[in-house]
Amino acid sequence: MNAEINVTPMIDVMLVLLIIFMIVTPVLESGFQAQMPAGLNVEQRPEGDDEVTLGLDVNGGYFLDGKPFPKEQLEARLTEIYAAREEDKILFFKADAGLKYSVVQEAVEMARRAGARVLVAITDRKGGGGLMGEEK
Repeated sequence: MNAEINVTPMIDVMLVLLIIFMIVTPVLESGFQAQMPAGLNVEQRPEGDDEVTLGLDVNGGYFLDGKPFPKEQLEARLTEIYAAREEDKILFFKADAGLKYSVVQEAVEMARRAGARVLVAITDRKGGGGLMGEEK
C-alpha cells in the first residue's frame, strides 16, 4: 500500500481548466469598444466662421456651432445649411470620449442624411492639451 496522494489526475484537471479559461476569456472581452482617439494635431488651426461644427456633450446634448440645439430640429437645419453649399459639405464633429458608440453613430448618420459628405473628427491632443490646441 502506498499512502501518498496521486497528483497526476489533479494536474491533468488543472491543465484542462487552464486551457478552457485561456480560450473563453478573450471571447468574453471581444465586444466592440469605441473611444474617440487622442491624436497629434499637425497644425493648430482656429475654427473658421463658415465651418459647421456639430458637438455632443457628456450628456448626449447636441451643439451646432457651439450653441445648444434640439436634436429633433438638427437634421432639418443641417439639410438647409448643406443645400445652400455647392462644394463645401464638410462637418467638423466633436464628441465626448465617454459617450456610447450608438449615440455618436446616430449623430453621424443624421449628418450624412442631411448632406454632409466629409466628416472631420476633432480630437484631444496627446499629452493632455485641449481641443485644437486649447489648454484645458
